[in-house]
Amino acid sequence: MLNFISRSSNYILMIMCGIYALSCFTVFLPSKGETQARRMDRQEFFVYVFHFICFLVLILETLNPLIVALYAGQFLFFKILIAVYRKIYPDSSRILMNHTCFLLAISFVMLARLSVDKAAKQFLIVVIATIPCLIIPFIVEKAYWLSVLRWLYGVLGLLFLCTVFVIGATKNGSTNWISLGAFHLQPSEFVKITFIFFIAATLAKPPGLKVMLVTILFAALHVLVLVMEKDLGGALLYFMLFAVLCYTATGRLIYVLGGILGGAASSLAAFRLFSHVRARFQAWSDPWSIIDGKGYQITQSLFAIGTGGWFGMGLAQGRPRDIPVADSDFIFSAIAEELGLVFAICIIFVYLGIFLHFVIIAMDVEDKFYKLLAYGFSVCFIMQVFLCVGGVTKFIPSTGVTLPLISYGGSSVCSTMIIFSIMQGIFMIAYPDREEEEEEEVHDEE
Repeated sequence: MLNFISRSSNYILMIMCGIYALSCFTVFLPSKGETQARRMDRQEFFVYVFHFICFLVLILETLNPLIVALYAGQFLFFKILIAVYRKIYPDSSRILMNHTCFLLAISFVMLARLSVDKAAKQFLIVVIATIPCLIIPFIVEKAYWLSVLRWLYGVLGLLFLCTVFVIGATKNGSTNWISLGAFHLQPSEFVKITFIFFIAATLAKPPGLKVMLVTILFAALHVLVLVMEKDLGGALLYFMLFAVLCYTATGRLIYVLGGILGGAASSLAAFRLFSHVRARFQAWSDPWSIIDGKGYQITQSLFAIGTGGWFGMGLAQGRPRDIPVADSDFIFSAIAEELGLVFAICIIFVYLGIFLHFVIIAMDVEDKFYKLLAYGFSVCFIMQVFLCVGGVTKFIPSTGVTLPLISYGGSSVCSTMIIFSIMQGIFMIAYPDREEEEEEEVHDEE
């Protein structure tokens, strides 16, 4: 009976997620304020219904009172967050807030399915992170002096990145974690934010040769530290951010070509220098020949995606725990197995919708510093999605990058929430008269 309920609910969830994914693009169509408000309300309604259906299935399957408590707490959290955000920032982006809640809802559901303890911990981290994130849009909108601190971003970011050489811990072959007792932190997740601020502040005004050389040096040091930490996914992300922002700021294609050539050369060097890079490449090129060893992770991921098929096994009906680190790096595979490939593809479209929203904000904001910030966070966000999904589907070698707002991990979810909060602030800068215009439209209709 529970198997039937779980499988049947999958079709409802797929239809809802499909409609939600479609709305990620239709919200950009020209429309009156009332029509746009209805679209936002529909998105918000889908978040609550999706969250309720999934937790109802999990409660019926496990009869665990902690899951009931988690659902109640998360429902109140979403309600309070949306209400408070509308009160404090009435001219903020409802689109971005809805997407944040939807992706967090997926995360809470899948983590509750995989590990109730980790789900509770992730929820607590999100609640705590929400408090400073409520202040960030105000700071971004009002603090016009942020672009002056360019060297501070570069120096502090680089120093924080280097802390792993003093109090670092090794995890999955990379020494890119700070470990102090029960406290664990991944500096690169937060330094990517200061890195984007540094590049944007430096290139906001046409830099001279000396400034440009120093900027390249600082960027190269960031990437070099990540390579020394064996965090090659992070190194690739930082490298691409620098190349794209340089091209965006100057319009010179040489930065893109240099980025491609430099990335290829760096990849070849990493392949020859680091054994775990060679192992990942071998696992990507032919995992079936080493299925009992280094290819186990990617083959289990592919098995899970193939087993789920288009429509999924049903929530709590699959075997996602067979996938190593299914709650973080390979959570996309767990989603595809139980909720179906259709649902997983819809999530990718939601991510694309967020990326499009970021790019539109970047195009519409006039100040070049904020424009570069928005473009930087756009590239950072979509590159992280590409590296994660590409790695678990064997499209590219696995880089150990998490899925934004969905994967388990305090550093990952906190840094993404900070990025979304910064984009809310830039949104309010780009559309300062948005609320007044909507009120005028309603008044004219009356």
